[in-house]
Amino acid sequence: MTRSRRTVATASVALAAVATLGATQASAAPSPRPLSGHPGARHVLLLSVDGLHQSDLDRYVLMHPASALARLVRTGTSYTHASTPVPSDSFPGMVGQVTGGNPRTTGIYYDDTWNRSLLPAGTTHCAGVSPGAEVAFTEAADKDQSRLDAGQGLSHLPSDILQMTGHPQSLLNPAALPVDPRTCTPVMPHQALKVNTVFEVAKGAGLHTAWSDKHPAYEILGGPSGTGLDDLFAPEINSDAPGYATGDDWTKDNAATRQYDGFKVRAVLNEINGLDHSGRTHAGVPAIFGMNFQSVSTAQKLPTSGGQPGGYLADGTTPGPVLSQALDFVDSSVGAFEQELAARHLTGSTTVILSAKHGQSPTRPADLTRVPDAPILKGINDAWSTAHPGAGDLVAFSTDDDIVQLWLRDRSAAATNFVRAYLLGHPATGNDIHGASRTVPASGLTSVYAGTDAARFFGVGVDEARHPDVVGIALHGLVFTGGTSKIAEHGGADPQDRDVPLVVSGPAGHPGSRVPAPVETTQVAPTILRLLGLDPRLLQDVRIEGTRSLPGLLPQQG
Repeated sequence: MTRSRRTVATASVALAAVATLGATQASAAPSPRPLSGHPGARHVLLLSVDGLHQSDLDRYVLMHPASALARLVRTGTSYTHASTPVPSDSFPGMVGQVTGGNPRTTGIYYDDTWNRSLLPAGTTHCAGVSPGAEVAFTEAADKDQSRLDAGQGLSHLPSDILQMTGHPQSLLNPAALPVDPRTCTPVMPHQALKVNTVFEVAKGAGLHTAWSDKHPAYEILGGPSGTGLDDLFAPEINSDAPGYATGDDWTKDNAATRQYDGFKVRAVLNEINGLDHSGRTHAGVPAIFGMNFQSVSTAQKLPTSGGQPGGYLADGTTPGPVLSQALDFVDSSVGAFEQELAARHLTGSTTVILSAKHGQSPTRPADLTRVPDAPILKGINDAWSTAHPGAGDLVAFSTDDDIVQLWLRDRSAAATNFVRAYLLGHPATGNDIHGASRTVPASGLTSVYAGTDAARFFGVGVDEARHPDVVGIALHGLVFTGGTSKIAEHGGADPQDRDVPLVVSGPAGHPGSRVPAPVETTQVAPTILRLLGLDPRLLQDVRIEGTRSLPGLLPQQG
């Protein structure tokens, strides 16, 4: 991911309150009375296999009919045309699964963005400070991002990582977080979320909750209250991995990623056994729990790993050796969960939902074009400065993976249209899968939304403080990255970025059934509550967006 930072000094941006649970509601909240869910459903195990496509799952099941993934499909309902929200980044993707909402209502557009109403991280005297700040809910928010425990100070890493705290808010560095101008205090990730989560609803019903993910900033999933998760295990994936060069994290080699995911697998197995993630404290089996897998995602991205090629073979459908190993690892992990559930006599009372925060593109190596975004951003700023002497850089901040998202110092129609015209009017040069030079038209974009069109793209008002001023939709296969370190990426609107599997297996599932109707992963949230007998309308985004539970499992909410 490439992120560009520029100084912003504009006093014209209106201050806006940080959204909390008091966000605008579509209707009054119902009382937290139980509904008629499935009589056997007491637990929901949610698994996100990041990067996995429906086609990947179909092929794996076909080639491995005795696998755990094949059993999951045979015993469940498969939604074969499921898609993620846009942008297809991990943060809005996971937030969508537990809130039922898209960025326009959750307020979460990416893990690293710009907010026009907040003050820069580290601000301690807020009077007179111009608003506009990077919001980095990534490893950059850790107390110590070089450590697997994010700075907790455990003595023996990685061997004792399961002793990491289940309340990682304490591992976020306040000086790295943006500041609320009203209170002159740092904004925690959960305070940036505009709507509640399934974990908060479950807690409100007296149920136990747990989750495991890749950064402490995923404490956002606990909801605006900050209390929805009883146990969050969040070892830092972008920390230094032992045995590798200094600065190489757990994503730089797929064997390391599988080892990292293995820590989270162990945590979930402990939770199935009624313990906390560490395996030391009796906590009871959570009503809602699960984890995110990174192994498939890094196997799709890495050109090579362990001396073997990453990604897919030339046909774009057959996994190469590294990706095959990653898929086998996920399958064995799912099998371990199944065995532990059976050993604890929980199979009949647990629904397993398997999906992904995002897919990945391109799968076909020949489709890849890697373009560095730095020359594009410099070109915009230079052209603007030439036309407006003394104006300074126009781009305040950018996040570009396989999408272009720009936040501008000048938000006028003249400025946003200027950027749109520049992007569409200039070619960009990068390299293909073999490293050979390749030039693409229009900055590698098929379309650009700017100003009011960008706001309309997300479904928000133009004065909303968080959305990008300019959004560029990339050509298929286009990845904004310097060099040759990636062969795939996600984050944009490409169909392969958004195409993910969605399988619901358990008491409410219909064995072997396939639902071809389009669904979105946001529908996972109300489905979880329905399965547990809780009213989906307790989710604010169900009331705001009208998100419905997945069809074919239980009667739909009224």
